[in-house]
Amino acid sequence: MNAPSEPKIGILLVNLGTPDATDFWSVRRYLKEFLSDPRVIEAPRWLWLPILNLIVLTTRPARSGKAYASIWNRIGEGSPLRAVTQAQAKKLAAWVAAGNLGAQPITEWGMRYGKPSIAEKLDRLTAVGCDRILIFPLYPQYSATTTATVGDAVFAALEKMRVQPALRIVPAYPDDPVYIAALAQSYRDFAGTLSFVPDTLLVSFHGLPQSYADRGDPYPQQCTATFTALAAALANDVKLTKMSFQSRFGRAEWLKPYTADMVQSLAREGRKNLVVMAPGFAADCVETLEEIDIENRHFFREAGGVNYATVPCLNDSVEGMSVIYHLVARELQGWT
Repeated sequence: MNAPSEPKIGILLVNLGTPDATDFWSVRRYLKEFLSDPRVIEAPRWLWLPILNLIVLTTRPARSGKAYASIWNRIGEGSPLRAVTQAQAKKLAAWVAAGNLGAQPITEWGMRYGKPSIAEKLDRLTAVGCDRILIFPLYPQYSATTTATVGDAVFAALEKMRVQPALRIVPAYPDDPVYIAALAQSYRDFAGTLSFVPDTLLVSFHGLPQSYADRGDPYPQQCTATFTALAAALANDVKLTKMSFQSRFGRAEWLKPYTADMVQSLAREGRKNLVVMAPGFAADCVETLEEIDIENRHFFREAGGVNYATVPCLNDSVEGMSVIYHLVARELQGWT
């Protein structure tokens, strides 16, 4: 009697996505896919889609393209988000190959919007025989607009499969001790390189419409959990720690306080040496490299601030990879 074959496991790291280039049409294609998702924009389709196609997609691609162009090639070649996510997957694959799991899962990476798609990478993993797949949405804090959309895309791809793999999805990890320790150490290491002593640390998270939170999205509570744990970990390292939300889109009320308002308020209060970090992003992207590091730096200095610096995201640093290794090992228990 033949012994059963060992299960073949796949790991798929997933981040938000990025345009392929910074030109109008590349950015438009990306924004169309992103902003067409009913999880991202919860307005009625009959109302939102004409606005999207007739107004937003005729004006926003040029503006967003300029923002992307300002940070293109900042980390590796092309999109920083793509470069970092690819590097994270490569280091995870090397860690797996070194025998740290006792098994040899196959590691891939994909994007929720844009390329390479989740469906493409699931096809690749199943084609090589993976019958168990761990999906890792690289979002520390859960939101229906991010983590849930990854699940949507995964299950949409599985609908087309006759033979479906078993699945696990890494849950959000807003106050996981390894994640908080990695954030705190990244701040300390970065602060040690500065020519000034920070008097304030601003912890900025991506925003969310207030109406989404009112309907039960747990995102604001999870951001608060991250902020509270990080502030406690850094209690002896920084004088004042504040929290805010960035990247507001449209005219509706979003989670407050807004980052742009906060950096100006801090400057007007006499805070001269500001450091900002964005722990909700597992990889640097246009929201951190352009919005936080360029746009908000201008707001701070214009309001009277002097020294301003942005802590890099965890990316594929030693601290960042320690979080990924930890969560992968934890979630694969029983499979490896």
